[in-house]
Amino acid sequence: MGFLGIIIVILLVLAVAGIKIISQSKAVVVERLGAYHRTMETGLHYVIPIIERSANTVSLKEIVRDFAPQPVITKDNVTMQIDTVVYFQITDPKLYTYGVENPVNAIENLTATTLRNIIGELELDETLTSRDVINTKMRSILDEATDPWGIKVNRVEVKNILPPRDIQEAMEKQMRAERERREAILKAEGEKKAQILLAEGEKESTILRADAKREAKVREAEGEAEAILKIQEATAQGLKLLKDAKMDESVLKYKSYEALVNVANGQSTKIIVPSDLQNLATIGTTLKETMNKDK
Repeated sequence: MGFLGIIIVILLVLAVAGIKIISQSKAVVVERLGAYHRTMETGLHYVIPIIERSANTVSLKEIVRDFAPQPVITKDNVTMQIDTVVYFQITDPKLYTYGVENPVNAIENLTATTLRNIIGELELDETLTSRDVINTKMRSILDEATDPWGIKVNRVEVKNILPPRDIQEAMEKQMRAERERREAILKAEGEKKAQILLAEGEKESTILRADAKREAKVREAEGEAEAILKIQEATAQGLKLLKDAKMDESVLKYKSYEALVNVANGQSTKIIVPSDLQNLATIGTTLKETMNKDK
């Protein structure tokens, strides 16, 4: 093999080396003679040896960077540690390659300064309860700032907020006191409801007992009234029978005699005065004869 053969082999090797296959979600920035020439995307490409070269291979996938905690000071002068997670994607490989030196480090520093500016406008309590607000503001600011670098910031999340130890202890005591207060309130409400239910039960019991007594008295009165009515009806029935029997004066005198005999045989001290003075002598004679017989 002569010199010409060696040159041919070298040219063939260089020609084969210039063939590039770009995989999915990748992009390659190509320079020609040191200047940007083109961006190769997915597929088969050829780079002219010596004249062109691959300056940077860029991933077009979404990239996640968890940055270290940064010390920040709130509006009420409380220093805390906050770490963030940034989700971004390269949209322009050319700007990403030539826009800024070390883009990831630039994003980290930009995130830290943006976070300090936002937290500096909030007090401690607002910082702890306004994560969504912080995330939204940071994403908007970072997305706008990184646009010249060919980067699209999709999302920013505040991962951890770590107040000083004494603040954490105070917050824990406050939360413990709040839990105890809620427990006391629930206990008091439970006792109140129990007392109310007990009072309502006693009230209903008293009402039921009163209703029972009232019903008993009503029934008793109704019974007495019915008994009196029966007696009156019996008396009336007896009088009606006597009237229907057409009793004459002799029968009535006989009945009076029987009554007087019963009185004389007893120990009664009552004096019966007949309404008919004409019969008084007859009754007296009868009593005298009765007494003589007893003697």
